[in-house]
Amino acid sequence: MKSKTYLIFGLLIWAAFSCISPEEAKKMEVLPYFNLKGLMDLELAKLDGAEVSKISEINGEETTVEKTYSLKEWKEEFEAFYSADINTPALALSYLTETEGEYLIHRLLPEAKGKVKEIRIKYIKEYPVSVSIKTTDKNLFFSTTTIGEFYISQANEKLDHYTLETSQKVWFLDPTHIKISGVVK
Repeated sequence: MKSKTYLIFGLLIWAAFSCISPEEAKKMEVLPYFNLKGLMDLELAKLDGAEVSKISEINGEETTVEKTYSLKEWKEEFEAFYSADINTPALALSYLTETEGEYLIHRLLPEAKGKVKEIRIKYIKEYPVSVSIKTTDKNLFFSTTTIGEFYISQANEKLDHYTLETSQKVWFLDPTHIKISGVVK
């Protein structure tokens, strides 16, 4: 009788803990690195409906547009920054974190594997005023490097301007160079 009680009790405990969703299991209680996704969500929420003067350059051909972005469009524009989040369990020990003056820097360790090579955050008065990222991805058929920066105005505490620069090389094609810069109005 006791073994049957223990078996039922054990099954109930197992059932209670097996109901955790995979997303909940992936979340980390304490983030080991700067919360880039959190900052992006906070700053882009301030820009919902804001107008941007944007210059796009693809292999030397430049176009300029003035456009009002919704929050969804801002998130698409800054996808490279969202993709540069390094707060995952798989990367928990992959970066060296150091400070240089007003900069907090996360650099990929030489022996570690990861697409995000560096994240650099500049602080003024304990609030980030600029963030820059460098990512690379290489395989047998292609390579891509992206460098992105955005700046937050201290006057109005909103994202002020940004640049994203990407170079892509497919094995047998000419390289493609894309540069996007925007000034928020």
